[in-house]
Amino acid sequence: MTESYLGESIGKLGFGNMRLPKKDGVVDDNTANDMVDEFLANGFTYIDTAYLYGGSEESLRESLVKRHPREAYQIATKLTLLFGVENYDDHFKQLNTSLERLGLDYLDFYLIHGLSGETIKTAEKAETWRFMRHVKEAGIAGHIGFSFHSTPEDLEYVLSNHPEVEFVQLQLNYIDWENPEVQSRRLYEIARKYGKPIVIMEPTKGGLLAGGESAAAEVLREANPEASVASWAFRFVGSLEGIITVLSGMENTEQIKDNAKTFKEFKPLTEEERLVIGKAIEILNSTQRIPCTTCRYCVPHCPSKIQIPTFIDIYNKYLMHRQRDSSGYTYASMSAFGAGPAECVKCRECERVCPQHIGISDVMSQLVSELEEASVPYRRR
Repeated sequence: MTESYLGESIGKLGFGNMRLPKKDGVVDDNTANDMVDEFLANGFTYIDTAYLYGGSEESLRESLVKRHPREAYQIATKLTLLFGVENYDDHFKQLNTSLERLGLDYLDFYLIHGLSGETIKTAEKAETWRFMRHVKEAGIAGHIGFSFHSTPEDLEYVLSNHPEVEFVQLQLNYIDWENPEVQSRRLYEIARKYGKPIVIMEPTKGGLLAGGESAAAEVLREANPEASVASWAFRFVGSLEGIITVLSGMENTEQIKDNAKTFKEFKPLTEEERLVIGKAIEILNSTQRIPCTTCRYCVPHCPSKIQIPTFIDIYNKYLMHRQRDSSGYTYASMSAFGAGPAECVKCRECERVCPQHIGISDVMSQLVSELEEASVPYRRR
């Protein structure tokens, strides 16, 4: 299933190169080669990476760029504003590094990575939008856009002030669709309001809607024993209008084969199937969770500077789905940006200001007990 986008034909399945298989902390080249070959052989072309995805750009140089003709694929990579960018000239070093890692002289898609409250401000101050226009006008990137992790109000602000944006990458999936914190539906509606095509990320919520032994997964399997649990999540977002591609952070060739089957034989969800997903959502939302409201009152009081709400969110998803590998990956990824739960000194200053009276120090200990070991294979070396 393909659609025309700015003169290009793009299959609805995209390959997110964020969770590449590794051996001893290094990308497994043989498996990566097999995965790329399988993806392209099924007629799909959109491959997503980022400056921040450790080893991903370099791996794609070897498995994709050196082994397949340039016209056989489309590359998207991303510019981070989390560090190293304070003014206009700072952007070029990161762009050139990505091009060198990939072994390319131009990109099909170039994105600002993970725009949110603080990075929206950084983009304005550092003239990131002027840089992105330059990249487009100079022919270094075919299309420019951004991935997004913030509120509908912030998305409205960015799109209303920057008409040069050609597409947006949003987190859309059925568990976040009506979630009052994520507000996926509202984000989708705003992108459509401004006529921006959408790249979908996290359609399975980092793999959490792709399987596991949860009661929700059993509801889906009972409704259709022949369909994979993941296929329900992909069909939910694939049924939306205005979609360029649906990214999947696939980890092996079996996942590629299953996802390729879903999109090559794509069938929009029926009303009856939507009711089944509704039952799954009810089960997932009723699962045990820590009652954190992400007010962030605790963060300034933590001497170790742990991003407490972020790790509680990881723990809540683990409690919901019981997928240690997926949760361990996220735990490791967030720990790479600063202190993790293992650095909690149990001073309990955070608990003193918590409106929900959560025993945060105990939650941090539980996180370490449940996920520290599971995170080890995914830590950068």
